[in-house]
Amino acid sequence: MTYRRTLILILLAFAAAAPETIAQVKLGKTETGNASYYASRFNGKKTSFGEVHKSSQLLAAHRSYPLNTMLEVTNLNNDEKVIVRVNDRGPFAKNRIVDLSKEAARLLGIVAQGVANVSVRVVGMEGMVLLESYEHIDPKSGKVIAMRGKQ
Repeated sequence: MTYRRTLILILLAFAAAAPETIAQVKLGKTETGNASYYASRFNGKKTSFGEVHKSSQLLAAHRSYPLNTMLEVTNLNNDEKVIVRVNDRGPFAKNRIVDLSKEAARLLGIVAQGVANVSVRVVGMEGMVLLESYEHIDPKSGKVIAMRGKQ
C-alpha cells in the first residue's frame, strides 16, 4: 500500500471517529484571496487556541478551519509555496483569508509588501500532509517543491 493511500485511510478513520471535527474541512478545498502576516509584537503571545505564537514557525490563522489543519499557501505573484499549520483564529481584516507567521511570509516573499494575493489549499490534518505524487516538502525550508515534468 502506498504512503498516500495509508494517510488517506488514517484520515478516514479520524473522520469516522469525530465527524464534527473533519466535517468543517475537506481535503483539497482551495480558496484565493489576500494574506497578511503577524506583526512582531504577537511573537510569544497566546493564540485563540491557547498555543504560544512563534513567528519563526510555519503557522497561520484562519476563520473557520479546525486547529491543526495543514494548508498549502501559494503566493500567486511568484508561485512560491509553503505548508503551514492553523493554530489561531483570524484574520480580522475583512479583505483577507489567512494571516501567516513571519517565517511563512518570508518564505513566500510577502514581507516587503505586507499583503499578497494567495491561494490556500487544505492538504492535511493533525500534522499529516497529503501532496500530489510530484510534490514534496523541503525539510529545511518547509517549502513545497514540485518536481518538473511530473505534473
